[in-house]
Amino acid sequence: MNRIRLEAFYQKIDSEGKELQGLLFVEPEKAGKGDVTLFHTPSYVEFVEERCRVGRGYLDYGDTPAFPGCFEAASYVVGTTLKLLRMILSGEISAGFNPMGGLHHARRDRAGGFCIFNDAGVAIEYLLRRENIRNVAYVDIDAHHGDGVCYDFYSEKRVIFADIHQDGRTLYPGTGFRNETGEGEARGTKLNIPLMPYSGDEEFFQAFQEVEQFLEKHEFDFLLLQCGADGLMGDPLTNLQYSAKAHSYAASRLLKIAEKKCGGRILAMGGGGYDPVNVAHAWTAVVKAFAEQG
Repeated sequence: MNRIRLEAFYQKIDSEGKELQGLLFVEPEKAGKGDVTLFHTPSYVEFVEERCRVGRGYLDYGDTPAFPGCFEAASYVVGTTLKLLRMILSGEISAGFNPMGGLHHARRDRAGGFCIFNDAGVAIEYLLRRENIRNVAYVDIDAHHGDGVCYDFYSEKRVIFADIHQDGRTLYPGTGFRNETGEGEARGTKLNIPLMPYSGDEEFFQAFQEVEQFLEKHEFDFLLLQCGADGLMGDPLTNLQYSAKAHSYAASRLLKIAEKKCGGRILAMGGGGYDPVNVAHAWTAVVKAFAEQG
């Protein structure tokens, strides 16, 4: 979860620049506390700020370390995701991608799984509360289940959630089972598809057809994609065996669905991925899919 994977992605994008005309690179933007607390509790935000000043220790039970500057770094992830949202909503861009975003394990009141602030959760709250978006669709193809988004919106019927991930019995965070479909008025608005270890493109494509059918049954006004690259073969933390074709397919199909359902408004966020070469190929495939159809 370091800069090497981002550098590999940017090098790949740069090497294929002739095929990717019209890309706009934007400067990152730091979120204010008022933005972060759309999703996170004020007490947790204060805790992160204090741990940042101390510069050591952990923000959770041992996965997510505190370090000097961690509060600012996490705030830039959130702020940049929100900046891209606003650019899409204003019509300045047709689609966006924040490679450092998609930190889907952080909960409202705690960190988790290398994630300090959940920019996807903040984005959903921003769309629902500040932009008066009626319904938001969130699709997650990271190998790890997006627990921070799933459970903190589990009873929110306006959040349409679909997640393909490695089975929780074999991988962190140990969640995301078939019978978890939402509660109360939100029952039926959540879809969790766990795949067995060593599943590859064929299994992913089959699962994604179910995601498409699920999305077709619901109405929404904005689509978010968390496109973690840790499902590709060779990732050191997971056991899935996708190729970059999975990401290309998912991005292409979701863009078509977004064009049909919500005026093409779609934002992707990078998420996990711990083999730099895999990250470069998967995320470049997402950007290509958006650029070719945008």
